[in-house]
Amino acid sequence: MRKLVCTAAAAIGAACLILAASVALAQPVKRPAPAAVTPAAKFNALRDKLNQNTVTVISGNPNGTYLYLAYDMSAVLDDGDNLRVLPIIGKGGYQNVMDVLHLRGVDLCITQSNIMTYLKETGEFGPNIENRLAFITRLYNEEMHILAGAGINSIKDLNGKKVNFSDVGSGTQFSTRQIFKLLGIKAEEVNMGQADGFQKVKTGEIAATILIAGKPTGSFAKFKLEPGMKLLPVPFSEALERDYLPAKLTNADYPNLIEKEASIDSVAIASVLASYNWPRDTDRYRRVAMFVDAFFEKFAEFQLPARHAKWKEANINSSLTGWKRFPAAEEWLAKHATRPSSMAIDPAVVRAQAAKAAPNDPAAQEKLYREFMEWAKAQSKR
Repeated sequence: MRKLVCTAAAAIGAACLILAASVALAQPVKRPAPAAVTPAAKFNALRDKLNQNTVTVISGNPNGTYLYLAYDMSAVLDDGDNLRVLPIIGKGGYQNVMDVLHLRGVDLCITQSNIMTYLKETGEFGPNIENRLAFITRLYNEEMHILAGAGINSIKDLNGKKVNFSDVGSGTQFSTRQIFKLLGIKAEEVNMGQADGFQKVKTGEIAATILIAGKPTGSFAKFKLEPGMKLLPVPFSEALERDYLPAKLTNADYPNLIEKEASIDSVAIASVLASYNWPRDTDRYRRVAMFVDAFFEKFAEFQLPARHAKWKEANINSSLTGWKRFPAAEEWLAKHATRPSSMAIDPAVVRAQAAKAAPNDPAAQEKLYREFMEWAKAQSKR
């Protein structure tokens, strides 16, 4: 009897447990409410999104050409969420290299090709510079412009005279120092913008103002010769052969400074798009590589009429003596070496770009169209 009672009690207990579990399961589960997204969290998410695919390019000031090319990179490549190219006004070639090597947030720079030779020889930015600074592509030629005042008839006449080498840290300052050293010219360097330099040449306070930039430059295109002023020729010599090229400035470049059908001999230096040589496993390498892919894929668009004319001199396949190419750029070129030329041009696109470049001027549009199509045809035969 006792055993029966115990068994019944156990059965009743089990039934109670089952009933309690059923009641619990029937009750709605109270889950914690999702945490509210705080303003700080939203801000951090937006910040991360903006920074993830943004690449910065440090360029130059409106006196030269770097800034215009950096703007073109933004106009062609910037697609918002996937890639944003942010141009930065810089001081020029020499300072740009310093900035890309040391300044936080600078991914790419435009500089001059001769700076690698100089930095290897001097060690000014530390050892093994060729392993820390890599080039993406050779861009265009930068011509030397020398506007001199009365009594100055040749570049040798600048020996011992006050001469504006443009802004401190600029490519003009850097390369003028190198060129004058090679030519044995010892001028007294002063530094200022080109507008100020023009005024001081006009008043005779300095003998000349110099700008090294892709022609036609923004500042020199606005100048008009005052009595006694002239553009000085820069004869090409053996001393300049390693890093420089012969060049000419023409009336078409500067109708206010050079007579019709006339030209002025000059020298030029190649400009370069360069980057810090980031290790592969870094986010900075990823972003530069992303830029490289977009830049090379859309390279033909840079050579359409709406873009700066100097893009027509750029050649992504050109090597540079003394430089190493950024690995992602080297790999892209190797991968696409057998692809058909990307210079297949849609005439309708060229006409549309010409219309943007010369609105309300059909004759100028037709001229731009013809010139570009002739150039593209010549490129396809290389």
